[in-house]
Amino acid sequence: RMTQGTRHAMGVGLAEEALRRVVPPGHIVRVQLPLAAGNLSEPEPDVAVVSGQWRDFRDHHPDKALLVVEVSDESLKVDQTTKAGIYALTGVADYWIVNLVENLLEVYRDPVSLGEQPFKFHYRSVQRLTRTDVLTPLALPGTLVKVADLLP
Repeated sequence: RMTQGTRHAMGVGLAEEALRRVVPPGHIVRVQLPLAAGNLSEPEPDVAVVSGQWRDFRDHHPDKALLVVEVSDESLKVDQTTKAGIYALTGVADYWIVNLVENLLEVYRDPVSLGEQPFKFHYRSVQRLTRTDVLTPLALPGTLVKVADLLP
């Protein structure tokens, strides 16, 4: 049985809180719940923003996410490679890693097919943002998220 460290748990809580403040009606923030990524995988991202309402997913998990956030310390390399490949393959256009190792936010955008990457997909754009930066989720134009709100 895996357990979460306190920094990881805090990071998940901070990401959930920051996103709930900006996500409009018609979308939900899911925390550590499955995302149906096809026959190959059913990852449980730390935080995901999906279109719809809770009852829309009574009989199935969502297969699309507008934004996925992973909080990473020991899992950083897996989140940067394997999970990035899975999310890019399933069309997640906006993938964020709360990098607890370096205390920054990694923003992955523009999924593309790249033969050498896990699952043969990755992201063309990778930005590393610091505590003083702000960003707008691609699917939520007009909203701002402070990177400081996501970091411990």
